[in-house]
Amino acid sequence: MKIFKEYGFFLAIAALMGLGYYEHVLSQSVAGNLLGFGLLFAVIVLAASAVAHHAELLAEKFGEPYGTLILTISAVVVEIVIIAIMSLHEHNPVLVRDTVYSAIMLDINGLLGFSAIVGGIKYGEQPYNVDSSNSYISMLLVALGTAMVMPAFVDAAHLKSYLYFNVAIFVVLYIVFTRIQLKTHRYFFEYRPAKESQKSDESHVAHPSINGWYHSIMLLLYIALIGALSELLAGFMAHTLSHFGLPLVIGAVAVALISAAPELITAVRAALENRMQTVVNIALGASLATVLLTIPAMIVVSDMMQLPLHLALTPVQIGLLLLTLLVSIVNFQDGETNVLEGFLHVVLFTLFVFMLFIGP
Repeated sequence: MKIFKEYGFFLAIAALMGLGYYEHVLSQSVAGNLLGFGLLFAVIVLAASAVAHHAELLAEKFGEPYGTLILTISAVVVEIVIIAIMSLHEHNPVLVRDTVYSAIMLDINGLLGFSAIVGGIKYGEQPYNVDSSNSYISMLLVALGTAMVMPAFVDAAHLKSYLYFNVAIFVVLYIVFTRIQLKTHRYFFEYRPAKESQKSDESHVAHPSINGWYHSIMLLLYIALIGALSELLAGFMAHTLSHFGLPLVIGAVAVALISAAPELITAVRAALENRMQTVVNIALGASLATVLLTIPAMIVVSDMMQLPLHLALTPVQIGLLLLTLLVSIVNFQDGETNVLEGFLHVVLFTLFVFMLFIGP
């Protein structure tokens, strides 16, 4: 049976039971905290990779751009689950803001930059549909400005109503953009070589050998396990950060890294197979989905659970996001990526990491 080959599933259950039982013992020492945090982080990344594996198979079954949509939504759901659980544990008002910001830095500068470098080394220049990058970036500018810049200028008395205004606007934006991506302008998010452009549009070939129900159920089970493991991770992470005097934003980066790990693996594979369109869809699509889905979900959860929430970006974060989007606008205007463009994004990612330790 397929279930017996799900080694990550059984390892996650074993980690949940074992570390859950010994949590109090391990948390009493620095070595125990590091051990618990390291094991949980590794198991959660493995489980997140399994989420990506099942999402990829569902993607193969249903075709593009549905495939990328399944992968990015799966990653965002993992992110929402982890943030919600850690917020309940830590009551950190800026965890959502810092996680969304870190996820965008990881996706655009880390994932896309590294993929463009490895793909560029192998193929020189890699083409994609420039309409897709333009669509994503324009949406990102509107979404980030609305949710993470404007709150700094809204009076505290009206902040709650403004946040729920964001929820309503983002639901509409996501529905409209998804319809455009899957229906009316689906061709924006696909790339066909010139020699194939004259061919008629062929429908996606079904894959009857791929069991959609099995992979959907396993995907949901892995997400549930990640949520349970994240509750344990929050405790070990809090103790570890406190002991070493590390900034709390490192915890947000860890959350973003867990959710981005499956996407990074998939994107690098796509770059090595000369499928830069898939990389662009994953990197920019995941960034957009993170903003449009994570923020409204956490606004509602925070209000229901009476948790503090602060979404306004710091000046350093605004500066790095603007620099990232400006570089993206310049790089994504010719429909091809290369090593230099990838290197520029990796430099920005390195700057992001550096500023974590010295920025306010």
